[in-house]
Amino acid sequence: MSTKQFLFSGFGGQGILFAGKFLAYKGLLDEKQVSWLPSYGPEMRGGTASCSVILSDDAVGSPIVSAPDVLVAMNLPSLDKYESSVVSGGLILADSTLIERKVARDDVKVVYIPATRLAGENGIPTLANMIIVGKMLSELNDFGDASIEAALAKVVSAKRADMLDANRKALKLGAEYVGG
Repeated sequence: MSTKQFLFSGFGGQGILFAGKFLAYKGLLDEKQVSWLPSYGPEMRGGTASCSVILSDDAVGSPIVSAPDVLVAMNLPSLDKYESSVVSGGLILADSTLIERKVARDDVKVVYIPATRLAGENGIPTLANMIIVGKMLSELNDFGDASIEAALAKVVSAKRADMLDANRKALKLGAEYVGG
């Protein structure tokens, strides 16, 4: 990997920025050059939120991701807005609990995962974001336990240390998910 650009997008309150921050820390721990750029609408909860992450072997010149290699779409407006911007040969992960339509393109790999439903069924209703990140890392063959553990330790605050196991569970659920 020389450079890989990621775009996470969804509603505020879905953990979009947290997911991006986790990936950025993981990249740092994997000794990559990293850019993390959060963006959210006027309302945090319920407004739009997106997060651009760039992981590279070389210095990152700009934090702007206009043509992502990987798109994580946690809601339909995000898929509608960013589907066409993904590079040909890229990867789109869509939360099929909240997105009923299929991706129209045939030049990208698409993974549908019912992250919101899985989170609810497994007693971790606020962690659909980490379920989809687990699936993403699995798809990219980047599910290394050491850097995942270290990145979780960085992004889960000491005040929320009780959430470490839940985040581990969510990542594992996503990585192991097989389905349509």
